[in-house]
Amino acid sequence: MTHDSAHGTGTRGAEAERPAEAPRLTTAEAAERLGVKPETVYAYVSRGQLASRRTPGGRGSTFDAAEVDALVRRTGRREPSPSASGDLVFRTGITLIAPDRYFFRGVDATELARRHGYEEVAEWLWTGELRPGIRFLAAPEPLAAARRTAATLPRHSSSTDRLRAAVAAAASADPLRFDLSPEGVLNSARNLIPTLVGALPALGKPGVAGGSLAAELWPKLSALPADTASLAVLDAALVLLTDHDLAASTLAARVAASTRAHPYAVVSAGLGVLEGPLHGAASGQAHRMLCEVVDRGGAAPVVADHLREGRRVPGLGHRLYKGEDPRAGVLFALLDEMPNAAPAMAAARDVVATTARHSALHANIDLALAAFSVACGMPAETGETVFAVARTAGWIAHAMEEYAEQPLRMRPSGQYSGPRPPQPLPAPEAPAPQA
Repeated sequence: MTHDSAHGTGTRGAEAERPAEAPRLTTAEAAERLGVKPETVYAYVSRGQLASRRTPGGRGSTFDAAEVDALVRRTGRREPSPSASGDLVFRTGITLIAPDRYFFRGVDATELARRHGYEEVAEWLWTGELRPGIRFLAAPEPLAAARRTAATLPRHSSSTDRLRAAVAAAASADPLRFDLSPEGVLNSARNLIPTLVGALPALGKPGVAGGSLAAELWPKLSALPADTASLAVLDAALVLLTDHDLAASTLAARVAASTRAHPYAVVSAGLGVLEGPLHGAASGQAHRMLCEVVDRGGAAPVVADHLREGRRVPGLGHRLYKGEDPRAGVLFALLDEMPNAAPAMAAARDVVATTARHSALHANIDLALAAFSVACGMPAETGETVFAVARTAGWIAHAMEEYAEQPLRMRPSGQYSGPRPPQPLPAPEAPAPQA
């Protein structure tokens, strides 16, 4: 929200010559003119689409009528519409994907990853403001609930299992989770993300209190202490994975938000989809492949085994990029600065070169995450964990956009292909004979 302040004193004559300012709209009047709820007006303000001014005494906000009318002309009632390919299309101001680059609120995401940490970029996505040095802290009660619940799961449970349990437990400990105002959602998000990290079991010594989220996450992924270069790769990976337009998990999150589900439920919806082997879990397959390439001394026999068994080579190709995934390019460049990453990087490049003999497939983010986890001796599910934590910020950003839309707007109609009605009632099955 922006605040204008009076400035300049002048003389009585100057005041008399100054033209009278047009009457401003109250929040309720602006909401009525826009055809939205007051909460949506403040969402427009937080996204930079509308400016506000505090009333004398600071008990409310006013809005310029001409600016409100301009916003009405620009937006109107925004509804999902079909694209030329028949896919649903949503207007969004979060992420733009170009042929070989992608942008967060108009800024090159790879440049953000090189210059800023995860929390700073999350704030940029949520508010359009860059807040250098911001840190997210978990509230004690939700964190304790999340840790207790995650600790009750079987030992073989995956990190995503624990994250799903943790988000449900944290929600139950937050009575303010139903506050869907922009500030309420932001408070939930800033608390939830470090809570998820804090609920994961530690493999190494805890990070320094008050450190970056990447520093807090590192000991959940590795028993070894983090060096500066390795931590830089992890932080960059978190930034790069923060959002990627309407991927499957993000669409699920927006559907949940359209029902006005609270932010914790939105994240739960995203986590459920993320676990699919074709989405967030894909990096685990690439990790196991790279380990095999290192063990067997080359990519050729490993790639051959994949092709012989009719399996795609993991970590290669992306439907949105013709060349190399720009996210992979950033991580590969950072990994090249880590001496201990040389074997994993050589294996990754060998996979790309070997496969290129038969098809023009380039490295994607899953191969880069795998190279990182293999280089650092981390578990195969590391990439999935990083993906889940990082993308939570993106799901929240999309939820904030969806909260400003008409509720329940995503209601596709099914094309029925079953038996033609009316059909007779099915006959009950005869009971099985007694032995």
